[in-house]
Amino acid sequence: MKHGQKRKITKFILYIILIGMSCIMLIPFIWMISSSLKLDKDVFTFPIQWVPQNPRWENYIDIWKRIPLASFVLNTFKITFFVTILQLFTSSFAAYAFAKLHFKGKNVLFLSYIATIAMPWQVYMVPQFMLVRQMGLDNSHVGLILLQAFSAFGVFMMKQFYQGIPDELCEAARVDGMNEYRIYYKIMLPLSKPALATLTIFTFVNTWNDFLAPMIYLRDTQLKTIQIGIRMFITQYGSEYGLIMAASVLSLIPVFIVFLSMQKYFVEGIATSGIKG
Repeated sequence: MKHGQKRKITKFILYIILIGMSCIMLIPFIWMISSSLKLDKDVFTFPIQWVPQNPRWENYIDIWKRIPLASFVLNTFKITFFVTILQLFTSSFAAYAFAKLHFKGKNVLFLSYIATIAMPWQVYMVPQFMLVRQMGLDNSHVGLILLQAFSAFGVFMMKQFYQGIPDELCEAARVDGMNEYRIYYKIMLPLSKPALATLTIFTFVNTWNDFLAPMIYLRDTQLKTIQIGIRMFITQYGSEYGLIMAASVLSLIPVFIVFLSMQKYFVEGIATSGIKG
């Protein structure tokens, strides 16, 4: 057998394995969607009926009536939107300084900041809450947004990407009289769309799905997010699995929209930010 034929067979087998693994990973999501269209008594029937004979679309209407789901969705979108925008700005701005500027103590400061990635949030959760409460920002969206406005991972990823951009571009811009702010805005940001899109996906998904921080900082029901709202519904109506699955499906729709709208930049951003530095 020729070497070219072996490569084709190996690649074909690899694709089959990857497709099979993808299908296995999709099974829980397909089951969730199927269960969201069933009566409670039919959710856990075996063998599983993947396509309900009589889909109960009323589940997607009833869930809006049982809990203030619209308020929860708006709160979650508000927090996620501002956190994503702030992280994109702070991460890209700081990464430009670390990648393209020279100042005393730059490497020490960068390593110290990046080292915080290894520290779990639970370690400093209590002192952070005490600080926020003393500032009067607990039980508010503002406090929750400010806590997540900075990301060491975002700075690291953006710096890796910026290091792949030739320094000669910045030097030529400085010779032409552009200051650092204009270089960042006119040159670096337009060239970093793949990395920005990747960071947008990561930040949006993590913030949208965040459960612990809103649970700790938000006490009033009208301020709570959709993840907390689903948990409240489970606590009150734990046996209505069809409605629970319907709410879960609704909570995933914005994540899918963001990912699908930026997927063409996603792989490029991951690959580029990971091979430079």
